[in-house]
Amino acid sequence: MKKIDQLILRSFVGPLVLTFSISVFVLLMQFVWKYIDDLVGKGLEFSVIAELLVYASATFVPMALPIAILFASIMTMGNFGEKYELVAMKAGGISVSRVMMPMTLVVLLLSGVAFYFSNNIMPTAMLKYRMTLYDVTRKKPAVNIRPGEYYKEIEGYVIRVGSKDPDGRILHDVVIYDHSQGMSETTVIIAKQGVMQASADNRYLRFTLNDGYSYMESSSGENHIRRPLTTIGFDEQTITFDISSFAFNRSGEDLFKGSYQMMNIAQLDTAVHALEENLADHRMKAREDAVISLHAWKKCKNGTTAVTADTGIYTHYNPAQRIERRKRAYNYAINAASSTSKDIKMHHDLQRGDQEYINRHHIEWQRKYTLSVACLLLFLIGAPFGSIVRKGGLGLPLVASVLFFVLYYVIGMIAEKAVRESAIGPVGMWISTFAMLPIGIVLTVEATTDSSLFDGATWKRRFMQIVNFLKHLFIRQTAPSHERNT
Repeated sequence: MKKIDQLILRSFVGPLVLTFSISVFVLLMQFVWKYIDDLVGKGLEFSVIAELLVYASATFVPMALPIAILFASIMTMGNFGEKYELVAMKAGGISVSRVMMPMTLVVLLLSGVAFYFSNNIMPTAMLKYRMTLYDVTRKKPAVNIRPGEYYKEIEGYVIRVGSKDPDGRILHDVVIYDHSQGMSETTVIIAKQGVMQASADNRYLRFTLNDGYSYMESSSGENHIRRPLTTIGFDEQTITFDISSFAFNRSGEDLFKGSYQMMNIAQLDTAVHALEENLADHRMKAREDAVISLHAWKKCKNGTTAVTADTGIYTHYNPAQRIERRKRAYNYAINAASSTSKDIKMHHDLQRGDQEYINRHHIEWQRKYTLSVACLLLFLIGAPFGSIVRKGGLGLPLVASVLFFVLYYVIGMIAEKAVRESAIGPVGMWISTFAMLPIGIVLTVEATTDSSLFDGATWKRRFMQIVNFLKHLFIRQTAPSHERNT
C-alpha cells in the first residue's frame, strides 16, 4: 500500500468512526428519553439496562452507518480540497477517481458487512431488543412507600405511612387497607410504629407492626349499617405481602419470534409464501360466500320463494298469493342483500389487513439490500461533493450530510408507505435510490472533469451570458421588420 493510500484511509476512517459513534449515541439518547419512565425507579440491575441499550444500539445501525459514510466522505474530500492537498495530488498525476479508490474499497467492504449485519445479526438483535424492552416496561416499579402518600402497587392492599426514619425501615403512623377479600370486606389496620423488611430473595415484604388495632368495614348485606364496630388491639402483628410480581422476569422468545423484523431472507420467503396461500384461500372462501348469498337474494327478489317467520325455511308459492307474503319475501331479500354487503366489506377489510401484513414482509426483505446500496450511493454523492466544494471541517459537511440524508430518508419513507398500502409494488423500496442516483452520477462526472459546479464566478458568468442572449433576442423581436431581415 502506498503512503498516499494510507493518508487517504487515515483521513477517511477517523471521521467515519467518529460520526458513526455520534449518530448511534444521539439515537440512543432519543431512545432513553422516550423510555426514561420505564427505566427509572424499578430497581433494575445495571446489566439489564446495559443489555437493553446494546440491543437498541444495534437497531440504529441501518440509519447511523449511511449518514456516517456520507459525512466522512464529504469531510475527507473537502479537507483535501481546502488544504490544497487535492491540487497537489492532481499535480502529481493522481486523478480524483484514484484518490477516491481507497475510500471506495472501504465502502464496498462496509456494504458487504452491512448486508451480513441486516440479514444475520439484525433479526437476532431485534428479537432480543423487543423481548428485553417488553420485560422492562412490564416490570412494576420497585417498592417505594413515601410518607404521606397512599401506596397502591401491591395488589389487594393500600398502604399509608405518616413518616419514616432515615434508614427507611422504621415506619410511624402506619395505616393498611386490606382489600384482598374483596372491596366489600375491607380490613383496616392502624399501628403507631412498624418495621419494614424484605425477604432474602425479594419475593416477600414483611411488616412488623407495634401498638395498633384493626377493624373491618363492610359495605355488603342489608344490615351492614347496623353492625357493631368491633376493634381488635395488638401489641405486635406481622403482615407478609407477596411482591414476587415486582421481580424482573424474562419472557420466552416464542412471544416475538414470528415477527417479520426477526427474520432473515430465507425465513421471509417462507413466511410470504405461506401468507399468500392463506390469502388466496380467504379470497376464494369470500367469493363462494358472496355467490351463495347473492343467489338466495335473487330468488327472493324475483318472488319465487318466501320465508316462514318461525322456521326460516324456503317455501314455494304462486305470485298470485296474498301481498303480505310477497312483502315478507322482499323484506327478506333486502335483509339478505344488506347482510351480504356487510360480509363483503368485512372480507375486504380482512384481506386488506392480510395484504398489508404481507407487504411488510416484502419491505423487510427489500430493506436487507437497500441498506448496502445506500452506503455505496451516499458515498457516491458525498465524495464528489466534497471535492467540488473544497470545504472541510464540521460546518458545510455536516449541513450537506443532513440535507442529502433527509432527502433520501423522506423519499424512502414515502415510498415505504406506498408499498405498505399496496399503492406500488415492493420495488418501490428502491425509489429513493433511483431518485438519488442521478445526483451521484452528476456529481461524480463533475468532480472527475474538474468542473466548477459550485464556483460563484462561473455561475455569475453563465447567468450574464443568459441575460445577454435574452436581451439580444428581445431587441431583435422589437426591431422593425426591414432591420430584422438585414
